[in-house]
Amino acid sequence: MGVFEKLSRRKFVQSVSLISTGVATSTTWLPTAFAADRATAPLEEFSYGDVSLTSELHEMQLRETHAVLMGLSDDSLLKPLRMMSGQPAPGEELGGWYRYGYNQKLGKEDSGYAPSCSFGQWVSALARMYAITGDQATRDKVLRLNRLYAKTITADYYDKNRFPAYCYDKILCGLMDSHSLVGDPHAFSILEHTTDVAMPHLPGKAIPNGKKWRMDKDDAYVSDESYTNSENMFIAYQRGAGKRYRELGVQYLFDEFYDPLSEGRNNLAGRHAYSHVNSLCSAMQAYMTLGSEKHLRAAKNGFDMLTAQSFVTGGWGPDETLRAPGSSGVYDSLTSTHSSFETPCGSYAHFKLTRYLMRVTRDSRYGDSMERMMYNTILGAKPLQLDGRTFYYADYNFKARKVYRDDYWPCCAGTHPQVAADYRINTYFRDPCGVYVNLYIPSTVRWTNAGANVALIQKSAYPFKSTVHFEVQSSKSSEFSVNFRIPAWATGATISVNDRRVEAPPTPGSFATIRRTWKSGDRVEVDLPLAMRLEALDPQHLQTVGLLSGPLVLFAITEEQPPLTRAQLLGAKKTGLQTWEVATSHEPMKLLPFTAIGDEQYTTYLRLT
Repeated sequence: MGVFEKLSRRKFVQSVSLISTGVATSTTWLPTAFAADRATAPLEEFSYGDVSLTSELHEMQLRETHAVLMGLSDDSLLKPLRMMSGQPAPGEELGGWYRYGYNQKLGKEDSGYAPSCSFGQWVSALARMYAITGDQATRDKVLRLNRLYAKTITADYYDKNRFPAYCYDKILCGLMDSHSLVGDPHAFSILEHTTDVAMPHLPGKAIPNGKKWRMDKDDAYVSDESYTNSENMFIAYQRGAGKRYRELGVQYLFDEFYDPLSEGRNNLAGRHAYSHVNSLCSAMQAYMTLGSEKHLRAAKNGFDMLTAQSFVTGGWGPDETLRAPGSSGVYDSLTSTHSSFETPCGSYAHFKLTRYLMRVTRDSRYGDSMERMMYNTILGAKPLQLDGRTFYYADYNFKARKVYRDDYWPCCAGTHPQVAADYRINTYFRDPCGVYVNLYIPSTVRWTNAGANVALIQKSAYPFKSTVHFEVQSSKSSEFSVNFRIPAWATGATISVNDRRVEAPPTPGSFATIRRTWKSGDRVEVDLPLAMRLEALDPQHLQTVGLLSGPLVLFAITEEQPPLTRAQLLGAKKTGLQTWEVATSHEPMKLLPFTAIGDEQYTTYLRLT
């Protein structure tokens, strides 16, 4: 038995409690500017085990995706890696994108579009799930998969792979989470061997999507995503894998994309949506690792340009393509496509980007954006199926439905389990002065403050009711700050401590800070009025609107939209905890949040008369 196996789970969780999924909380890796002034250091993430959720919607996604991954056989998971490396490959094919053997003439259940593409993401998700649950079988599976994977590392795998940079990036992520969250003592050595073998078969720099660089291959080999690799390379450096990964992170920065963005020039049009938003996370890691202000500007400007062409739900990229500023592309998609937003992958990239930006800037609007995305896209996704069917696209067409994608085991089957695990690290953050409440989800966060063991317990029916209740539990009285995100739409918000209203009203679009000496049993109530409001699709289509209550988009359940006025929509009334109704000149029109929609036809946008 090795040293790690001798550790109790409690001691292990304590030993990694300062490790987050993106960055270690130690200041040793911070650029000089951060290390010199702690006030400018990014907010720290809590570890996965520090936060427990009691929201059934969120927990259900974790249980469902965890069960799917635990049910996949090791041989099936390793089959395409073994086949591409010329090794014996027992076990059943998973099929779909995951199988080895690309053939456009095959049915979608056997397309072989991106063999083994999700392997590293699934290892990553399982590592995160172990950190949450402490389930020994999950840890055993991670360690076993890493050992089996290590035997498949050959040049043939990368030579035969249509997405060598993509797959290397996901495997790197899985190994780093195995190191940080599972304590795999061999993760670094497996990564080093992987990198030695992979690098000769990757481009020497970030290559734009669609540009051919493997001249010995056909045109099916042009959709790799090397321009996203820097993020996990920098993370590997931060977690102790060595300076090599810092250098590789610099080498693969996609400055062809970042330079115009940093100067305020919009160059998003025509780019693949998810992967380029994911690439902005590499820019954020360049700032957090190198202190590069240029890359921070690129990420901030890119985010603003993205939200300018987003749907009311927070989703973006119809048909997986970003649009030119001022174009009618997003409006046209309401009738031209049902592939409106690549949901698990897109939300994963969006959550990472907004998490980075909020940690660095402490600007609550990034939390607002994260919240909107969560409730109106991924939290309402159909569950990942055992046969590989995946809720790939959210549909914002005027005649929309929730459906599974025809392809089996696509890329979104890799990100969906990671998203389900990451709700915890999105909900709370901290700095030396206290804790930041970012998302209003029934949950508990635990930490130590000046020798006191503290828990902040959150309870509510939000976003269906406006009041969120908090209770402090502490082993002794302790002074710290609690910072509550007050959404920009929350006009009239109030905060009460132990039933006494805080005199200075909180400002919408900011964090409201309550600093005091807290004792066990102290209570806080945050009330966020859920007034109805309308948001136009864009400045060119002011009569095409979405209806919102707080962070929730209310989707109309209708076969044909009746004539509607602005006043009628704003007069929508609640008919139940999660149902609303609008009076029309005909019969009342039912409205539901995305999480409550099943197989009904719905429309996201309504046309005002």
